[in-house]
Amino acid sequence: MSSSIDSVNPWLVAVVLNTILLGLAWIAPKKLLTPAGLFHAWFLAILIWITLGWQGYAVVMFYFLVGSGVTRIGMAQKEAEGIAEKRSGARGPENVWGSALTGALCALGVGIINSGFFVSTTQWVMPNTSAILSTSPQSLLLLAYVASFSTKLADTTASEVGKAYGKSTFLITTLQPVPRGTEGAVSLEGTLAGIVASVAIAFVGWGVGLIDLLGVAWCVLAAFIATNLESVIGATLQSKYTWLTNEVVNIFNTLIGAIASVLLAWTWITFIN
Repeated sequence: MSSSIDSVNPWLVAVVLNTILLGLAWIAPKKLLTPAGLFHAWFLAILIWITLGWQGYAVVMFYFLVGSGVTRIGMAQKEAEGIAEKRSGARGPENVWGSALTGALCALGVGIINSGFFVSTTQWVMPNTSAILSTSPQSLLLLAYVASFSTKLADTTASEVGKAYGKSTFLITTLQPVPRGTEGAVSLEGTLAGIVASVAIAFVGWGVGLIDLLGVAWCVLAAFIATNLESVIGATLQSKYTWLTNEVVNIFNTLIGAIASVLLAWTWITFIN
């Protein structure tokens, strides 16, 4: 599959493919993105295809489709309770970049390194079973890329499942019962769903060759760490600062997940050596 796709001009493939998908999303009865969100998602998708190919594209598309799907779980109930995402879950530009800015920067870093523009380095090769010992900038950025989306999908799934099905919801900082939808609230149902989601997308990253099996573990663990820290931020800081919107918190969330995955990998490499 990759050889036939890679033989075509990647810019042409990226523009044509994403323009077709944009058109389909535009006429779809269920709007997953606002008109402005469609344009920003189009730009993001082209960036990912050009820098990471169909492999990186598969990860971001998996996040978008599954994330949009879980947002609609129990939508009528959540709207009635006033805890649903605005616009019935349709993503705007702020949502696109709140979720994907960290991943986009990781992808851009890989693209810059592979171009040889700043760093003289060997051509990137898809990670294999020996990649667990690799500390090349490309492999670490790829790990961070997958971890950022593992983190965001875990956060989205945990939040939406918790709001829809959480029987007991607790504030993460005090463990006191709070209403569903409260910033910083966690539930057993949401937490378990978030872990499952992070495992699923991490395995997508492994399946397309961006990370190895050990990288899957780092992504899942980093997602768990970052998602809980995001809940702490929501419980302690978000209400105190007007600039700390959900989208800004999402950027911090994915950044923490990306950094945590790299630190976990470095710690492991240091330990086994």
